[in-house]
Amino acid sequence: MGTLTKRKYTGTRYRLDKPELLAPAGNLEKLKFAIHYGADAVYIGGQHYGLRSNADNFSFEEMKEGVEFAKKYGAKVFVATNIYAHNEDVEGIEAYLRKLHEAGISAIIAADPAIIQVARKAVPELEVHLSTQQSTLNWQAVKFWKEEGLPRVVLGRETSMDEIAEIKEHVDIEIEAFIHGAMCSSFSGRCVLSNHFTDRDSNRGGCCQSCRWKYDLFEDARSSTVWVSEEEARDNRVLEQFRLGVNQLPLYDEQDNPFSMGSKDLCMIEHIPDLIDAGVDSFKVEGRMKSIHYVATVINVYRQAIDSYMADPDNYVLKPEWIEEMNKAANRPLNTGFFYDTPDHEDHIYEPEEKAVPYDFAGLVLNYDPETRLATIQQRNHFKPGQQIEFFGPGGTFFKQTVGKLWDEEGNELDAARHPLQPVKMIVDQPVSYFDMMRKRK
Repeated sequence: MGTLTKRKYTGTRYRLDKPELLAPAGNLEKLKFAIHYGADAVYIGGQHYGLRSNADNFSFEEMKEGVEFAKKYGAKVFVATNIYAHNEDVEGIEAYLRKLHEAGISAIIAADPAIIQVARKAVPELEVHLSTQQSTLNWQAVKFWKEEGLPRVVLGRETSMDEIAEIKEHVDIEIEAFIHGAMCSSFSGRCVLSNHFTDRDSNRGGCCQSCRWKYDLFEDARSSTVWVSEEEARDNRVLEQFRLGVNQLPLYDEQDNPFSMGSKDLCMIEHIPDLIDAGVDSFKVEGRMKSIHYVATVINVYRQAIDSYMADPDNYVLKPEWIEEMNKAANRPLNTGFFYDTPDHEDHIYEPEEKAVPYDFAGLVLNYDPETRLATIQQRNHFKPGQQIEFFGPGGTFFKQTVGKLWDEEGNELDAARHPLQPVKMIVDQPVSYFDMMRKRK
């Protein structure tokens, strides 16, 4: 548990009445789930200039559809254009940014001064938010970017709670901070292991997450230490090379597991008051490549916690069920990152990574008849009669039940919901609504 920040932000917020909840959206479907489950804004990637080249990035047509959906809920859409551009990347930026503006995008998230400059000159109506890739950690740097005309800075993940409060004391600007999700094992955004191992540029969207690989360790008896990844050694040529060399000594036993260098994931659900008191304006959740179940669960919990605190700060209580829900979506062990202390060896995962998520997204509610209590469920993962499942929805709707009889749309009884996206009907114990989700234990 962290300690309360020494400083408390007492000024008026720059533009927002309360903290914004900013969700990741790797594709159009995830965008809709994130907003439906409580996001005030979402950030997405286009097909150029972003740092998630493996995500299902948005076409301009999908962006327009996403913007129209967001408007119905009073939400906004931001686009990440946060690469560090090489010379060959610069051509075409102006045309791309104009198309983003035409699609209705509210802001871009950028790190490279070249992209920022082009955006401000060519499309001044398009807001520019400074990306965390700039590793902005102090109030003087934040002041510089405000003077450059940027309304918001996404701080580096290494910024502490007290440093955030000090920044807000000195600079009247929106501060966005990551409050949940994966953490970089390097200085955030500056790792080049991926470039070295796979020729995929971490800072141009190609990170292969080499810190999550499994490694063995060999020592050169003459002085040096050599790291060999499991991926490099798959065909045994590298391992054989070391075994044949009399000076290469393995620093592990055969029964030892390979290790990784991956960090634990960030989770600040237990510290909402501290974040608000420090003056954070936008609570950012990482995870454009995470599942729909992850996005909906995490956003749903933070939405409830933020609203609860803002409604009655003096009587705010952290609910145990919020923590329980977070654990159902957790991919790795959780911690508080750099907010209270500098992470040490206990905040990294060196043993084989435990997959913490014990639940699968099993179905999506399409319809509910209150008279018959029949719900129409779109199958997302195999489920069958007799299984224990959970329903949950926006605002904290939650209940458990056992799956009873299942029918297809023609009324034929089914032994299981086995076909992807198949609509099936079942009687539910409590009322459900469109877009509620059903999950099951793995």
